[in-house]
Amino acid sequence: MPMNQNGTKWSENVIVVDADYVDGVAFNLIVNFERMLGRRIPQADMARWLECVALDGGVREGEQETSVVLIHEKEKSHLRNFVPSDYAADLSGKAFGSPLGEFVVNSVDVEEITTKENMFVDVMTFVASQPDVKRLMLVPDENINGLNDRIRRCLQRVDDEKRVTLFSMQPAGGGPYRQEILGYSLMSALGIRSEEFNR
Repeated sequence: MPMNQNGTKWSENVIVVDADYVDGVAFNLIVNFERMLGRRIPQADMARWLECVALDGGVREGEQETSVVLIHEKEKSHLRNFVPSDYAADLSGKAFGSPLGEFVVNSVDVEEITTKENMFVDVMTFVASQPDVKRLMLVPDENINGLNDRIRRCLQRVDDEKRVTLFSMQPAGGGPYRQEILGYSLMSALGIRSEEFNR
């Protein structure tokens, strides 16, 4: 994982995800859309979802690297609503190619000495401080009281040249970042097409 501070060059693009949260959102979307559309909804395609997040975060086609940090509770070994899903076997330390460049995925479990909320803020703050990082995409758990306020305060000190995008299901209030609706990228990863709603 590129969290060391020994002079390692960071990717220009970094996606930091509360993986437990996004897995829960994917589950809710699957249940609701199966009922609404009257068909089975498959698990979300992780690579497709990350590509959509990157596009929403301003990444465009080309030879570049995007680092992905999936933060999850220690007792959770895999995602239930994504493929691939197993952190150790399928995701952490793995990479995949895309028209947007190479995506390098790492998973981090929350140690007992901290909370997932604190770890998310710590990782986000560290990544945002790296001069090589130009685009930072954040998918926090918006259900944690006060987390968006903490994120907003931490990002006040970030270089104005960095493009920071916050993904949530509901508008998160003003801050030093762009906002995108998380549901759109997840719908694409779940294979849900807009024309299905016009029947």
